[in-house]
Amino acid sequence: MTLFGTDGVRGKAGKKISAANAMRLAMATGIYFKQFAKTNKILVGKDTRRSGYMVENAIVSGLTAVGFDVIQIGPMPTPAIAFLTENMRCDAGIMISASHNPYFDNGIKFFDGNGNKLNHDKEEQIEAIYLDEILIDSAQATDKDIGKSKRIDDVIGRYIVHIKNSFPKPLTLAGKRVVIDCANGAGYIVGPTILQELGADVVLTGTEPNGFNINEGCGAMHPKALAKVVLDSRADIGIALDGDADRLVIVDEKGNVVDGDKLMAVLAVHLKGLGVLKGEGMVATVMSNQGLGEYLKNQGLSLYRAAVGDKNVVEMMQDKGINFGGEQSGHIIFSDYAKTGDGLSSALQALAYLVDTKQKASEAFNPYESYPQLLVNLLVEEKRDFSSIEGLEELKRKVEGLGMRHLFRYSGTENKIRLLLEGKEEEALEKMMETCKTFFKGALV
Repeated sequence: MTLFGTDGVRGKAGKKISAANAMRLAMATGIYFKQFAKTNKILVGKDTRRSGYMVENAIVSGLTAVGFDVIQIGPMPTPAIAFLTENMRCDAGIMISASHNPYFDNGIKFFDGNGNKLNHDKEEQIEAIYLDEILIDSAQATDKDIGKSKRIDDVIGRYIVHIKNSFPKPLTLAGKRVVIDCANGAGYIVGPTILQELGADVVLTGTEPNGFNINEGCGAMHPKALAKVVLDSRADIGIALDGDADRLVIVDEKGNVVDGDKLMAVLAVHLKGLGVLKGEGMVATVMSNQGLGEYLKNQGLSLYRAAVGDKNVVEMMQDKGINFGGEQSGHIIFSDYAKTGDGLSSALQALAYLVDTKQKASEAFNPYESYPQLLVNLLVEEKRDFSSIEGLEELKRKVEGLGMRHLFRYSGTENKIRLLLEGKEEEALEKMMETCKTFFKGALV
């Protein structure tokens, strides 16, 4: 596949995500979903990027051109699109966002009528339609069959109520000072509103989007900025979202960033204690630390590893009958409340745990010692097939011979290769990482 990455279609706005490409992709998506249409409605939301205006109008044009009616709801988190698509009985949902990427990128994510992200097979079918000139031309509607669009501004309340209902009703956030960094992105309204309505003393940062400052020195990709505000305001905890609010990073009261694996470990065991964890385990990805698996095993739980991408986690959760999982990077899925990673829903579960156990964040979210792990991202000119890279298998054997775990993979959204090494000795890891960097720079850069 050349169009779709690990999470929809993503690229530089005005180039890969141009108005023409977005309109054609919308037409292909509309043609695909026509065969399942019940209400003939598709929901469209976006984050706060300036290019969202261009992409949104192009998508509306493409969908109405093939006969769909469109509901536009403006800036909303990605998980809100998943929820509202199903809640409003739409045939599909589209989110315009490049997630944690800088403002100059944009992307398009798709959901079916049940609020689920599309699997690879469905994406391949849409891409085949996108490339079919004859089908695109013949599917365009005329006369009374051309679709219409309307903008609805009050659906935000439905999502706020939905997320608040995931917080245990006997509990309150009264007495808790919470800093929330919304990355100047899609969660800048709903995030603070939810926390305030639950009684927290809320300190805001990253809540003034201007179209160009999304993820810029703030949010889940830059937790040090949040850590400073937490310390300066003497807060109990800090919450950072990314640009489309499907990712969560937590900073404790001491200004330390909470490891994503450790956060999931604590929440999994807590859910087990409440008797609501299904499947006697959780799903993470190949990126997660070996310490997570060992900790869960000691707690009588199993760890299953999926490929990178929260939709891959969700697919494995469904396959294993499990209702909790996520990624080390902060995409955490409580499938009882959300169909995809939801930063706000996950934050409320973490806050509920703190209130329920009366612990400080630094105590609550550090249940075990992680194995030393190094992750390096390298820009690459070409994403060559690994099987064609001479010497790669020899490098892997060398890493494994030192008792280290490795994961080499290309980013699904950027021209980067991600190098992960994990082992017991940090000095040995650093030395081997330099070897790996040198190898891949020679092969790909």
